[in-house]
Amino acid sequence: MTLKIDHLSKRFVKGGQEQVNSLSDISFEVEDSEFICILGPSGCGKTTLLRIIAGLDSPSSGQVLMNGSVIDKPNPKLGMIFQDYSLFPWRTVNGNIAFGLEMQGTKKDRIQATTEKYLSLAGLSGFGNSYPNELSGGMRQRVAVIRALAVEPVVLLMDEPFGALDAQSRNKLQHDLIDIWEKTRKTILFVTHSVDEAVFLADRIVVLSSRPGHISEIVPVQQPRPRDRTSVEFAKIRRHVLELINQNIPVQ
Repeated sequence: MTLKIDHLSKRFVKGGQEQVNSLSDISFEVEDSEFICILGPSGCGKTTLLRIIAGLDSPSSGQVLMNGSVIDKPNPKLGMIFQDYSLFPWRTVNGNIAFGLEMQGTKKDRIQATTEKYLSLAGLSGFGNSYPNELSGGMRQRVAVIRALAVEPVVLLMDEPFGALDAQSRNKLQHDLIDIWEKTRKTILFVTHSVDEAVFLADRIVVLSSRPGHISEIVPVQQPRPRDRTSVEFAKIRRHVLELINQNIPVQ
């Protein structure tokens, strides 16, 4: 699988007449099983870029291609996870994971086997009959991840999924996500505000400038996993990425 973002730009009309440039000439390619983080200052168009890749928004120019085919509408090969989990409160954990499979017409025995598989993968065995309001924030986010994975997307798109969590839960979920990624080898595009999170998770970090967002640099992270946040190499990459972002924050 190759995902190609090809000269993508996005402009919005504000107040019926003023044109606001959100993204400018974004181009990069994502290879099969890569973990890519998208990082940049607030308002640089990170979420807009992810929504265009998902087929939820349209670009003003340019295109997104998967294996040469244009993505211009929601596609089952692209799974999207939002910051607010978007779980159905009236469904159990099992019911939430099963929902996408039910929409695909999957047989009941296959749904049960898939649900059990992903509950085990996420360390949630025994919580299948619980409702979302009975789970911690971190557990709800793990359910959101495996619900998206259960329908076997080719690419998983994650929009600041850990942003609302406390530091301890966020750190734990970063480890959990890497564990799930290493077991499934799904391609992941992950939007974050956190430089530390990006350096801990990513194979490559796509650093965007302030609005209109364009690529300042694509930073490779070649440290072996699990990564030591206290290492000299981790600090060196983190410092470089911070400098890139600070260079692109406009003076008020």
